[in-house]
Amino acid sequence: MSILRREFCGSALLAVASSLVMRGPAHAAAPKIRVGVLKFGTVNWELDTIKHHALDVANGVEVEVVYFAGEDATNVAILGGSVDVIVSDWLWVSRQRSQGAGLTLVPYSTAVGAIMVKQEAPLRGIPDLVGRKIGVTGGPLDKSWLLIQGLARRDYQIDLPEKSEILFGAPPLLSEKAATGELDAVLNFWHFCARLEANGFRRLIGAEEAATALGATGPVSALGYVFHDQWANEHLEAVMGFVQASAQAKKILAESDAEWQRLAPIVRAEGRELEVLRTRYREGIPGRPIAEEESDAARLYEVLAELGGDRLVGDARQMAPGTFWAGLKT
Repeated sequence: MSILRREFCGSALLAVASSLVMRGPAHAAAPKIRVGVLKFGTVNWELDTIKHHALDVANGVEVEVVYFAGEDATNVAILGGSVDVIVSDWLWVSRQRSQGAGLTLVPYSTAVGAIMVKQEAPLRGIPDLVGRKIGVTGGPLDKSWLLIQGLARRDYQIDLPEKSEILFGAPPLLSEKAATGELDAVLNFWHFCARLEANGFRRLIGAEEAATALGATGPVSALGYVFHDQWANEHLEAVMGFVQASAQAKKILAESDAEWQRLAPIVRAEGRELEVLRTRYREGIPGRPIAEEESDAARLYEVLAELGGDRLVGDARQMAPGTFWAGLKT
């Protein structure tokens, strides 16, 4: 049995969700869960798997996918109550909790970005980035960028924004500029990195490596399924049904290459590119108890708060209690 399979089958999410879903009434009408996502986001791969295999129905819920054009729109939708669930990161959830919004999350994916360079590039480590032109997606407060900066400062006494030329931009544009040689290196979201990897690029350093170096004891989910505490308390069995459907979809995506062939038109990849995306997605499937992720996230939060300051976390210098949903802590 592979490491991935072994970790995934032991997931606390799957075990706890299974035990609670089985307690539900046999003939109750399936409650609807409205999940807000970006039209072309990677979350759609899992949600499509759920719907294609009717995993939501099998677990006593009906997933309704609601599409949005941008992340800000999904944030407004969850805060305003027009959807029940979105995907976002724990930094945003913690900040909302600190400001009085009762949001919480369950882990969705540990996949994170990396600094990518061409295979033939003479760059081998962080010190080689000095004086180079680096593209960074997500803006100056992107978590991956901050973690890599933190590692550069601690281990090499290098201030990357000061010592290199940093260009911020949209993920597709930065990937294109890296491919044409206009950039020496690019820090992009994980799926853009995977596409670059399939087309002549290699990873110089990943955000997960920086996180581990800065104190994390294992992979930490960059993103989670986000919802309101009160809504979860009032719809516990529906939430657990959704978590169970998500875990089952991940299991299919972890084990079935045929499922990835079916998803190829949605993923918009084929051949080598589809293979790399599949591999990197599988590596990002959470496999640790939620309490362990929460502990590491709290440790990384303090590092990020120091690097990003008020603009990133507001006044709170520690992660808000309850950022990770208490319903799965066993």
